[in-house]
Amino acid sequence: MSSKSSLPSLPNARKRVAANIRHLRKAKGLSQEQLAEIAEFHRTYVSQLERCVTNISIDGLERLAQVLGVDITDLLQVPEHGKR
Repeated sequence: MSSKSSLPSLPNARKRVAANIRHLRKAKGLSQEQLAEIAEFHRTYVSQLERCVTNISIDGLERLAQVLGVDITDLLQVPEHGKR
């Protein structure tokens, strides 16, 4: 079994999802509240997702991807906008 130290230093999945949601939401000109309303989430849920406070289900991730106009896998990618 490999140790954690041998893993590449990439943001964990929750951080990747948070950064991608935030970036795509802003690119679409949506507030957190607007995104939550369209995706049928509670208004504070999007904020919690973007701050890595809570996890999201696959079904919820799919709903956000649909609203943001991307494939669900795009929300799990290392954010291009975060690379230097």
